[in-house]
Amino acid sequence: MSRRIPNVLTIAGSDPSGGAGIQADLRTFAALGVYGCSALTALTSQNTLEVTAIHLVPPPFLRQQLDAVFTDVRIDAVKIGMTGSAETIEVIADALRVYRPPFVVLDPVLRASTGAALLDSAALRVLLSELLPLVTVVTPNTYEVGMLLGIDAPDSVSAARAAARALTGRRARAVLVTGGHLADPTVSVDVLDDGSDVQESSVSRVPGTGTHGTGCTLASAIAAFLALGSELPRACRDAQGFVARAIMHAPELTVGRGTGPVHQLGTTWNRHQDDAAV
Repeated sequence: MSRRIPNVLTIAGSDPSGGAGIQADLRTFAALGVYGCSALTALTSQNTLEVTAIHLVPPPFLRQQLDAVFTDVRIDAVKIGMTGSAETIEVIADALRVYRPPFVVLDPVLRASTGAALLDSAALRVLLSELLPLVTVVTPNTYEVGMLLGIDAPDSVSAARAAARALTGRRARAVLVTGGHLADPTVSVDVLDDGSDVQESSVSRVPGTGTHGTGCTLASAIAAFLALGSELPRACRDAQGFVARAIMHAPELTVGRGTGPVHQLGTTWNRHQDDAAV
């Protein structure tokens, strides 16, 4: 009997240049051996240099997408990325209450890697009150955890630990503060706090500019590993390693003139090329 392949749903925006959003999520799912479904929250006009326009999907149509998927497909985990508005967040939260997927990973996308703001203050309040309590883990970077808490972005691992604990006090079940923006030039340290235990995991920093889509990729990888049966700490560690490898393979791509995308399929493509050469 063949193994059951997990189904993972991404609820996020679309990046036409392919570096972030559902495009990055679906590549991550494929690389990790899970089947990807998607529900669009927004269409964006963006590339590796800038975001020039955002068209939010009408919330009733988003709900139709979610109902269509959940009523037909067994969903083993959900990844949430760009939400864009308070109304969109309310639709997602209501669907989670109705369908109760076993794992939910929230990447609180507040701005694009190019610097464009993607969520206003009203929507941020709804995210904190309605969506945050429903997710398995939220994965802010240091800028995002500062915005969620209304404080300066943490600039050290100890400050990241304090921020993670503070956010669990805001009804988050677990918080993973990612360390890519911390000042240490040699290692990136992620801090996971589940409200009772704190764990740190680190990887060596990979030089290069191919970092577009790291947050999307990390959250999607965590969702995939949870769907595959990993416990949360292991899922977060393995996802961190997956992102590091995706950054390492990024120079193999030649996409755009700005911050290039990570290469989620780099290891897979290289393995296939090696097999073909034998």
